[in-house]
Formats: sequence, structure tokens, C-alpha cells
Amino acid sequence: MISVAVCDDSIIECSRIAGKIKELLDETGVPCFVRQFNSGKELLQAQESFDIVFLDILMDGLDGMKTAELFRGENPDTVLVFVTSSRRYVFDAYEVEAFRYLLKPLEDGQLRKVLGLAVQKADREVQDFLIVNKERQKKKLFLKDIYYFEIKGRLVYVHGKGEVFAFYEQIGVLEKSLLGRGFFRCHKSYLVNLKYVDVYNRQEITLDNGEKIILAKRRYEEFCQEFLKFMRTNGGIGRLDRSRKFEISGACHRSKLL
Repeated sequence: MISVAVCDDSIIECSRIAGKIKELLDETGVPCFVRQFNSGKELLQAQESFDIVFLDILMDGLDGMKTAELFRGENPDTVLVFVTSSRRYVFDAYEVEAFRYLLKPLEDGQLRKVLGLAVQKADREVQDFLIVNKERQKKKLFLKDIYYFEIKGRLVYVHGKGEVFAFYEQIGVLEKSLLGRGFFRCHKSYLVNLKYVDVYNRQEITLDNGEKIILAKRRYEEFCQEFLKFMRTNGGIGRLDRSRKFEISGACHRSKLL
């Protein structure tokens, strides 16, 4: 079941977009519920969580950009799509890791395409997991909750949003099982979730939670390529403008890629 929120201070426009989203998802057989909000405050006060949020920017009171900033703090995994009548805020949208930026009036074909991609991204993050053996039991690990794997001999330590725990596995087997799933072996002892990379230089990677892990020099160029590919695929290419750092003359400096 995909949960979608549409937030627009125009009741008519909000209803129209929500209705079209419901129609498109029903056509493709995607189970869903779509809820409407007519202010940023209403969205922030909602009790339920959402997989996808379509958010207007030019709203009275709490505007969409501020709403997104506050919403992101509590909902880092939600797929956020801006829908607005102005191009002015397209670069600001990168700061809250918007998946797409759509201009009104919405074309059906454009909405259909972006909605399909957003559902794929949301569904992948919800369902992508590993099954590992822990203390003679099977345990499901949701990849979206894992910051990185640390390898010490035959033991793999899982560092995530919950407890840190260990299980037995060969590093080669684990690495192979994570191919194409947003992880990169940045060092012989670490497999990092690219989703949580905040800044990096030639020696280390800093994650969103402040932890630092080693980046092997020989893996640096490949890491840059994989990170760029990951951000393009996941609609976060603008994030590189504010977060990527390079080591230049012994110091880290920000650099714009695009």
C-alpha cells in the first residue's frame, strides 16, 4: 500500500492533483490511499506517515519550502515532489532533497512519469532487505535503515538506526548480494550506504549521523563515479552542490559538479 499526501493551499488545485494521482495509481493497479492537506501546518501535524508527498511551494502562512525543511527532519525517507507555478525555488529544492520539481499546470503525461518513478523509489526503499543468520535465527535487515557494514574477520557488524549487532558472513558474499542496491565497498573493512553519505574527501566519508569511515585512496575515483550515479538515479543530484567536498592543497573545499 503506497501512501500519498498532496499539500496545496488551493482547495480546488489540491483536490484536482489528488484525484489525478488516485486515478493514475488505480489504473496501474497500485494499492494506495491519497490524503489532502491545505496548509503546511496540517501536513506537519498529520499522525500518519507518507511514502510520497506532493507539495506546493507558494502557500500562505507556512510556505512549502519551510514546510519541507521541517517535514524532512522527521521523515528522511519520504519521496518529496514539489509542484509549483514558479521556477524560482528549483535550486532551493535541492536543500531538502526533493525527488522532482514540477511546474503548474501539470501535464498528465509528466505527472504519470514522475508518479511512476516516485512509486518505484518508495517501494524499493520499503521492501529492499537482506535475510541474515543471527544466533541460529533468521533476521530481516531493511537496507534503508543501515548506515554501513563493518567487517572484522568473519564477523560483519551492522551499523544502523537501531542496535549494532554482528553476524557471520564472508565479505565477498555480502558485497555481491549488495550490488546495485546503493552500497559501495569504500575500504576492505567497510560497505557504506550511499544514501547516507554527507561529505567526503580522499581519506574519509562523513555520514549524515556524523560518523566517519575510511575511504581507501585506490577506491576514491570509483567511489566518486558510483556516488554520482547513485544521486542521479535517486533524484538527488542537486545535493552534491551543497555536500560534496574535495581535498585541494591539503584542505577540503566545496565544489560544484554541475
